[in-house]
Amino acid sequence: MAIIRFGDRPFFRSPWSEFERMRRDMDALLQYWGGEGGRGEAMVYPLLNIFEDKDSIYVYGEVPGVLPENLDVSVEGETLIIKGERKPWQAGEDVSFHRREIQSGTFSRAVTLPTKVNTDRVEARVVDGILSVTLAKAEEVKPRQVEIKIG
Repeated sequence: MAIIRFGDRPFFRSPWSEFERMRRDMDALLQYWGGEGGRGEAMVYPLLNIFEDKDSIYVYGEVPGVLPENLDVSVEGETLIIKGERKPWQAGEDVSFHRREIQSGTFSRAVTLPTKVNTDRVEARVVDGILSVTLAKAEEVKPRQVEIKIG
């Protein structure tokens, strides 16, 4: 058993310091397995650009290597849901990989839309690995011009 003299003790130790150490360790672990540059899953897939004009909301997403028949786009309320599957690349039996960074498997992403949309007027297409979805805004959220009468 070690003998610690009274004068050798630390002056003050915060009761929260152990929790802070555990939080830092968990952050490092999660960054290693799932963060940028980690060996885990991709950050968020597919990456999206979402913008709007007075009539529609436009969503563009990167889905390289995903066939249109393996994509499912749906709208539930004010949520756009994109599901799909990227099939694994089949290599020959005598192949040895030096790197294997292109991920395969199923994915799903749900995004809350900024306004209500008309679910009967949703168009989606894939061109050169870019998914483009056009969602018409609901009539009640479109801006209206009000005529001002004089007199």
